[in-house]
Amino acid sequence: MAKIRLTVTESRCRSGYHKAGDTFIVEDLCPPLCHELWNCAYPYVFALQNGAALEHGETRDGTFTVRCPDGGRVCLVGEAEES
Repeated sequence: MAKIRLTVTESRCRSGYHKAGDTFIVEDLCPPLCHELWNCAYPYVFALQNGAALEHGETRDGTFTVRCPDGGRVCLVGEAEES
C-alpha cells in the first residue's frame, strides 16, 4: 500500500489544532487530524493508497487538495510518495 504525504498549506483553524507546514505520512492508520478534515481527505487517501490516479481537468496524477468544511479554514494537500 502506498504512503501518502499530507501537508497543511494554510490554516486559520478555530481550535489552533492545525498549523501551516504540518506534515503527516499516512500508511495504514488515521493521522492526527480533526475528524471533519480527515472525512474530507479520506476518500482521496484511500484511492491513492490503492493505485488510483486522480483527475485534474485534462491531467491525472497522484495529488489532491481538500479544504476544511468549516468555511475552508484549513487547506490540506495530499500526494502519493514515490516507492
